Amino acid sequence: MAISEKIGLGGKEFSIDWDITPEMTFTMFESWGGKDGERIRNNDERFYYFFIDAWKNPPQVFLMERGVKHAEVVARIDAPQELVRKCIRAQGRKPTLDRSYEVTGELREWIEKTIMGDGGERFVEPVTAAPAPPDIVETGLAPFTGIPDGWRPWAGLRHRPAFIREDQVETVVRAGNFFDSRYNPEGAFLGDLRDPGDNATLVDLATGLVWQRAGCDITNIRNVRKYVDQLNREGFAGHHDWRLPTLPEAASLLRPEKNSRGLHIHKGFSHNQPFIFVADRRKPGGYWFVDYKQGTVFWASG
Repeated sequence: MAISEKIGLGGKEFSIDWDITPEMTFTMFESWGGKDGERIRNNDERFYYFFIDAWKNPPQVFLMERGVKHAEVVARIDAPQELVRKCIRAQGRKPTLDRSYEVTGELREWIEKTIMGDGGERFVEPVTAAPAPPDIVETGLAPFTGIPDGWRPWAGLRHRPAFIREDQVETVVRAGNFFDSRYNPEGAFLGDLRDPGDNATLVDLATGLVWQRAGCDITNIRNVRKYVDQLNREGFAGHHDWRLPTLPEAASLLRPEKNSRGLHIHKGFSHNQPFIFVADRRKPGGYWFVDYKQGTVFWASG
C-alpha cells in the first residue's frame, strides 16, 4: 500500500517540501507571503511537510497538509525517539512559546530512507480530522437587555491608540490585572459579558465595550482597517463607530482557562480569529496583536 493511500489521498502522487519550516507557515499561507521569492499560485494548492510537535511528551513527528487558510495534520510518524530528541536538541531552546520544530539531520535522513521508501507505510498512522465546530455557538451568557440604571463602566481602559515599547507591555497588562500567559499568569480580570442575542456582538458591561463576535480574514493591517471602515459604512449590528481596540481593551478579553477550541477567550467569540490586531503601534516599529491561542501579546510587521 502506498503512503498516499494510507493517509487518504487515494494513491495520488504527492511530494514533501523540505524547505517549509513551522516558523514560515504563517507568512507563507495565512498572509500570502512568498516562498523563495515566489507567491503561492492559488487557494487550492496543497503542500506537505513533516514537523515535530514537542508540546507532546514524548515529542511526536507529524505529516502536515497545508494550503492557504488550510492546515490539517494527516499522519503521525512512528519515528525513533532518539532521533526525534536529537533533532530538537540540535535546534536549541526556542525564544517563543512555540514548540514546533523543523525535521532536519539524521531524522530527515531516516524519513527519506524509511518512510518514503518501499514499505514505509507501516510507520505511518493516519490522523482522522475531527469535524469543524460551528464558528458561532450558543454563548450561555446572560442576555443584554439594555444599560442598567446607575451603570458606570470601569474607567481604567485607554481607548485612544498609543505607541508602546516592548518593555512597557507587562506594565500595561498588569495595570488592568489582565491574564497573560507570559506577563501576568495570575491575572484575574474576567469582565461581565452579556449576549444581545443578535449572533453578531457581545457587550461587556465591565468595560462598556461592544465586541464583534467574528472578525475579518487573516490579512495585513491595511486591509484590517479597510474592513473596519466597511463595518461603519454598512452600520454593522446597528453601529457606525467600530474601531480597532487598544492593547488593554483587547487584553481584557484574555481568560486564564481555554475554551473548547483551545483559545484563552470566551467561547462566544469565533474560533476562526485566534488573534486580533490592535490600534496600538510598537515603538520603534511594528503593530501589536493579542494572541488568544497562546494567551499573550506579540507584535508583527503588519
